[in-house]
Amino acid sequence: MTALLTSAQMGAAERAAMDAGAVTGAALMERAGQGVVDAMARHWPEEMRAIVLCGPGNNGGDGLVIARLLADRGWEVEVFLLGAPDRLPPDAARNHARWAAMGAVTPLPIRARPRLHGGRGVIVDALFGTGLSRGLGPDLAQGVLMPFDRSDFFDWHRVAVDIPSGLCADSGRVLTDAAGRGPAFRADLTVTFHRAKPGHVLAFGPDLCGRVELCDIGLQADDAPDAVWLAEAPALSDIGKHAGHKYDHGHALILSGGRGRSGAARLAARAALRIGAGLVTVAAPDDAMAECAAHLTAIMLREVGDAAGLAAMLQDGRLNAVCLGPGLGIARARALVPVALASGRGVVLDADALTAFADAPEVLFKGLHPEVILTPHDGEFARLFPDLAARLGGPAVTGPAFSRVDGVRAAAERAGCTVLLKGRDTVIAAPSGTCVVHDATGARAAPWLATAGSGDVLAGIITGLLARGLPPMGAAQAAAWLHLQAALTFGPGLIAEDLPEALPTVLRAL
Repeated sequence: MTALLTSAQMGAAERAAMDAGAVTGAALMERAGQGVVDAMARHWPEEMRAIVLCGPGNNGGDGLVIARLLADRGWEVEVFLLGAPDRLPPDAARNHARWAAMGAVTPLPIRARPRLHGGRGVIVDALFGTGLSRGLGPDLAQGVLMPFDRSDFFDWHRVAVDIPSGLCADSGRVLTDAAGRGPAFRADLTVTFHRAKPGHVLAFGPDLCGRVELCDIGLQADDAPDAVWLAEAPALSDIGKHAGHKYDHGHALILSGGRGRSGAARLAARAALRIGAGLVTVAAPDDAMAECAAHLTAIMLREVGDAAGLAAMLQDGRLNAVCLGPGLGIARARALVPVALASGRGVVLDADALTAFADAPEVLFKGLHPEVILTPHDGEFARLFPDLAARLGGPAVTGPAFSRVDGVRAAAERAGCTVLLKGRDTVIAAPSGTCVVHDATGARAAPWLATAGSGDVLAGIITGLLARGLPPMGAAQAAAWLHLQAALTFGPGLIAEDLPEALPTVLRAL
């Protein structure tokens, strides 16, 4: 997997390289500027005009390099600078002097219409980069960003250097004032350096960054031990079937709700079977047995009416993974979840199994253990972890802002188990702090996955992988990727029943 580095971790990587004498700050700035220019040439080879907005730090220095390199290629370039040139950091100041020998620098905020306007061109945002610690505020919005929202610039492309200004690189949240107001640059292309940042894939990052491209600036590949990781395709050696008896591949148990509510459990069960669990059983109350029997063939069916019935069934040691929540019902969940947790098995808690404890999450937390996976969506997360959800929902006034990564890591530590917070930026964390982000944006966006029952299928895939013997964190990571890949494989028009049926195609491709 690939690391996502926070602004602090990225700064540490740069300092380590410079302290070791492997590279100078000036060389890093030159390489960064060259990377952006090369990306602009690839994406917009027909353009020959650029407006470069430079900030008061090293990101502004990158912009000054970009301006010089573009001018060397024959581009017509207009440069704006926020702050006094004599207050620039040393490397940025040297690049300011080099540009000043070639062309003018206009102070920001913009007092008059830019010389280059109308037609087409590229606006380069090199204002603040990853180190931004506060929102841009109304003055910068009016004097720096708003002039380029006019019709004069409707046909201009927009590129951000490292991260769009106004966006927190660690959280993907727009930094604002206390009332939640704050502007941000919206890019068509963001060119970042060495490693992508969490803010490129979290929260509003995908909306504001556009396409994100990575530029190698010659830093060491070693990543911070506490880095966040970007989820990738699971290894076939982890999820492929090779040999053995069906019981060698586990027996998953899916708890169903009552009559008229069994569909969610049946979806989860089919997903668990498709992902390779050797056996799958749906446990339903008496009033749901007929409808379950009418729909299940390869999936087995057992009657479980109450906690005693579940406890008796779990005496069978071959049942090694249990899923509770999809369509289970609140009262049934309150009765059955403690029994499943007390068994010590791998347990997936989803939907009603989470909501059932919204009024007393501490009761749930007492029974959790490291073999458990919680799979909330945002609403369920807020019911179990209201303080963390409040921090995620409140204004992001200072950076680095509290992120979904921060929230899920804190939730996993508090719960003592793996937590998977669903969304297009699905975040998965273990109690140890290990954290993975599963990005479903850009080329991997599947908005048709927002359909009833898709979360039940995800719970089933996780349960099937637990039954197969994957550890909780591994099962959650692999399931998130496979779930999305099944949606991408099927395409628009998807309904939840299609997801398990797409898994064989996904597995063949792996």
